[in-house]
Amino acid sequence: MKHRDIQPELLDLLPQHDPDALRAREEMVLVNAIMGNHRWIERMLRRHGEPGWPISELGAGDGTLSLGLLKLNLCREEELHAVDLAAMPDHWPAGAGWTCGDVLAHPLPETRIVIANLFLHHFTNEQLRVLGSRISPATRLLVAVEPARWWIFTILGRLFCEFAELNHVHRHDMPVSIRAGFRRDELRQALGLGQEWKVSVQSHPLGAYRFLAWR
Repeated sequence: MKHRDIQPELLDLLPQHDPDALRAREEMVLVNAIMGNHRWIERMLRRHGEPGWPISELGAGDGTLSLGLLKLNLCREEELHAVDLAAMPDHWPAGAGWTCGDVLAHPLPETRIVIANLFLHHFTNEQLRVLGSRISPATRLLVAVEPARWWIFTILGRLFCEFAELNHVHRHDMPVSIRAGFRRDELRQALGLGQEWKVSVQSHPLGAYRFLAWR
């Protein structure tokens, strides 16, 4: 697993309201909880963000992470913006923004903070370079959690899928996402972040690649 291998994931190919896709999204709550993804992002926002800084989430999906930020009072509705190919969820707050579209086709929202959870590994390094070039000059903090690309996590992921009885979507997508994940300084290089950015990367024992960048 020396190099990234980006392949299609079933969840991205299934219709939004397909029963298997709906179950897989429900199971993602467990996956994120086990990996501690949302909790880590929330801690980083408390530690490095400032009150009133607007937040954008890339690849927001059903909005679970962003809605959690609202419940924790980490931002107000008018300070929150989400971007996803999927349509705005029915339960999305009226005061928050939602862009339905391709993050590679439009400038990113001009917010101080950009977050992403298990999203950036879907893109090739060339696509990530385009994404990095679209980061607003106003952005001061990038927080992302992605799969850590180490062979041990493919074994742990397979065991977890069996133990937790995850559906066939996760059994296919989990090893695919790990092979597309990151190591060490790869995400910074792929995004093309300049020397004005300070970067911290951690590889969590349960398979999370935790990326923090600030300027």
